[in-house]
Amino acid sequence: MKLIRPIRPDDLDDLVHMAQTAGAGFTSLPPDKDFLAKKIALSVQSFDTDVKTAGHERYMFVLEDSNTGEIGGCCAIEAACGLDEPFYNYHVGVTVHANRELGVYNRIPTLHLSNDYTATSVLCSLYLRPEFRSGGAGRLLSKCRFLFMGNFPARFSEKVIAEMRGVSDEKGQSPFWEGLGRHFFSIDYEAAEHIVGMGNKAFIAELMPPHPIYSVLLPPEAQAVMGRVHPQTAPALHLLEQEGFRYQNYVDIFDGGPTVEAPLMDIRSIRKSQLLPCQITDASSGNTHLIANDRLHGFRCALAQLTPGENSVSISAELAQALGVQARESVRVVAL
Repeated sequence: MKLIRPIRPDDLDDLVHMAQTAGAGFTSLPPDKDFLAKKIALSVQSFDTDVKTAGHERYMFVLEDSNTGEIGGCCAIEAACGLDEPFYNYHVGVTVHANRELGVYNRIPTLHLSNDYTATSVLCSLYLRPEFRSGGAGRLLSKCRFLFMGNFPARFSEKVIAEMRGVSDEKGQSPFWEGLGRHFFSIDYEAAEHIVGMGNKAFIAELMPPHPIYSVLLPPEAQAVMGRVHPQTAPALHLLEQEGFRYQNYVDIFDGGPTVEAPLMDIRSIRKSQLLPCQITDASSGNTHLIANDRLHGFRCALAQLTPGENSVSISAELAQALGVQARESVRVVAL
């Protein structure tokens, strides 16, 4: 059984391995062991913190094979971004140039450096090892966060965003970066991403132009990838779109990947989930559901075939043990 649980300090080596193999674009988890150890420590601290409103907390989870103990993926939620340092992206606006006498009317996409998403909650650090990409593991890893947020909405902001990985080639080169960022930073795309991933974001404001940028002045290759995702990220974007996330014309300043957003309580898996007491039976059957306990420190989430009733849901003894629940304890369930 594939199971989601909060990350622990002894998961560090697995996390380092995933960060090393994820490739360019996985900016929130650079392959630096000391840095990742601090990320794990922050997650442990966040689960231990008594939270009234969203702050500096960062909750990280891993996907574990309950039979072997092998770690197959990770994901995280940043409770509120940009509280210490600016959270940058480009807003793709429109500038109109018109002249009635000449009969000219041009709508030109324009990039504006923005901090509009400050204090929003961010879905981040999603990575699934290739050998685990079957059997619904991707859906479980991506959507487990919504049941956790549904259990503890006060720990998060009213708006939730996700920055999607933009287009880059097999060598890790980004057309958007080559067409825009390199002119101001004079370093490789991966080097810039690594600097940001390590938490040094102030240099962006120091080096990026504060004025609007006309996208028509960029090379065609850079224009073509604005708001587009990396092919490997397309399934993750599709899952978020199923949950009601939408692109609202904000892109990453490095690779031009889209940012998608949704109001917290409008996210489908939160809005449609039910908190029900469980009944333990010999077996459970029905349609595929996401199911989680309602605990903070001991949060567990899995996929299961269930048929929830109006007042309870029946689950197998194996699933109850995996979730750490007993009969009549509450679980949160939602159909996929």
